[in-house]
Amino acid sequence: MLKIGNIEMKNPVVLAPMAGVCNSAFRLTVKEFGAGLVCAEMVSDKGIIFKNEKTMNMLYIDEREKPLSLQIFGGEKKTLVEAAQFVDQNTNADIIDINMGCPVPKITKCDAGAKWLLDPNKIYEMVAAVVDAVDKPVTVKMRMGWDEDHIYAIENARAVERAGGQAVSLHGRTRVQMYEGKANWDIIRQVKQAVNIPVIGNGDVKTPQDALRMLEETGSDGVMIGRAALGNPWMIYRTVKFLETGELMGEPSVREKIDVCILHLDRLISLKNERIAVREMRKHAAWYLKGIRGNAKARNMINECETREQLVDLLNNLVEEVEKRETESQVG
Repeated sequence: MLKIGNIEMKNPVVLAPMAGVCNSAFRLTVKEFGAGLVCAEMVSDKGIIFKNEKTMNMLYIDEREKPLSLQIFGGEKKTLVEAAQFVDQNTNADIIDINMGCPVPKITKCDAGAKWLLDPNKIYEMVAAVVDAVDKPVTVKMRMGWDEDHIYAIENARAVERAGGQAVSLHGRTRVQMYEGKANWDIIRQVKQAVNIPVIGNGDVKTPQDALRMLEETGSDGVMIGRAALGNPWMIYRTVKFLETGELMGEPSVREKIDVCILHLDRLISLKNERIAVREMRKHAAWYLKGIRGNAKARNMINECETREQLVDLLNNLVEEVEKRETESQVG
């Protein structure tokens, strides 16, 4: 069973911390589908220190989401430590995660995110400073390297362990790859063999079978699912069930998909306001509609929606159309 510090998970399935996606509304929905651990989207250390309103709202955690890992990023030791202390003392997060994987230029230009991957000594120094300053377990999410010529995953993971980090999540891609190409699972296996702290594998887990294969091939303690869960929390549920019983559960019906999409929307509205929530929900609704016949037209119309009523009517009309077609084809 996956255990990080004194925090024990019910299963080894972890929701990845995806920027712009993993707010409380999405995390809670995924949690209810059985995730052992959910991770919050990354939060800027300076945003926390300067009490930026948007940043402070990102620190909200519903008790039902727990256990939860809250991720911070930054390039300077002083501000990272201060932010970690704030999270430690003022939020109900269970774990503090440090981002060392974000490949986006605006993050790496600040010497944060994936920029750390080039310097195991900096990793040791930064993680050790945070570990010393907080009570909650500290973990790190990182990529295997900056580019093909600078893959220090083993050295970096050892630096995290030496500094007192309690776990490492490893995405088997370099910073240069971004989200393209194939994830290298072999490096996850090598890191797992090199350290004694838990290692959570990440990258190219698209099906429950992939999750089992990752655990078996790499020996990792946990499996992190990111993009495959977008608009598809059933991926989490089906993976947990498959790992527990070997049984592959069926895909959800169109009505089930839309019902959860609307639940997600309502949670987002209560978290933000209706106007912001509906706009933010457009991308999620498009993900929920993936694979549904006739979704292209609906996806275009979703981008015009400004109110809850408009979006819900559109989604319900799509379900009715699909169900009508199914009935006609059965009769025919």
